Amino acid sequence: MEAELTHPAQANAYFTPRAAQGLPVHHDTHDVFSLQVAGEKRWLVYEPAWELPLKHQRYKAETMGEPGEPVLDVTLQAGDTLYLPRGWLHEAKTSETDSLHLTVGVNVYTWMDAFRAALDSCAREVGFRRSPDGETPGELIELLADQLSPERVERRRRRKLVRTRRPVLGGQLSQLRALESLDADTVLERRPTVLFDSEGATLSFEGKDLTLPDAAAEDLAFIAQSDEPFTPADLPGDLDDEGRLVLVRTLVREGFLVISAAARENGADAEA
Repeated sequence: MEAELTHPAQANAYFTPRAAQGLPVHHDTHDVFSLQVAGEKRWLVYEPAWELPLKHQRYKAETMGEPGEPVLDVTLQAGDTLYLPRGWLHEAKTSETDSLHLTVGVNVYTWMDAFRAALDSCAREVGFRRSPDGETPGELIELLADQLSPERVERRRRRKLVRTRRPVLGGQLSQLRALESLDADTVLERRPTVLFDSEGATLSFEGKDLTLPDAAAEDLAFIAQSDEPFTPADLPGDLDDEGRLVLVRTLVREGFLVISAAARENGADAEA
């Protein structure tokens, strides 16, 4: 979902016993997809008390009043999905069956995030480091506006997404063991859970920048853009055979690539 929506996502699993309720009426400060896995759960959804609330803007019935009549009263069965935009008040209850559902939260990048990041980028401008003198900061506002161009906002948003993703390294021990037999004909593929950016011989993913020799730039671009499995022998750059093996071994160790056969074997072991 992060790759598709280009916003950070998180997932939680909730098991609720029959005839029970987890949380009272509340809202989330991120968008929510609720995926019912087993049993059923009744959802009551109410009008927002805050429109698109920030993380500190919480609902408090004692100061903001009761939620009123529900605008949606729906019971999710296994296989059903409910989307709740952030800010919509809701509560959920079970019936005479236990309930298991997954909640996927999407933390949308907002203009508040964009303005904060743009202002941080202005720190190198000495004018922003001076004390206000009572005059309108016209020149500073122009500098800030320039930092809020669509291209720069998108670049910072993407950089934040890529740099804050935690690694998901299922089967990594099997991958490291399989390196012993890796050769020019070993089938490799990009780890499906990785989000990345690449520029020249530098690969950015999971909070790190991996900089390789310039001679590896063409092969690295091929690997980063490849959506299909490949072998070291397929790499189109000028590296020799040993150089190609060093490159792919490094990317397997760092968790960017997986050895296809080892990944399948690990999956089979997990299912068993």
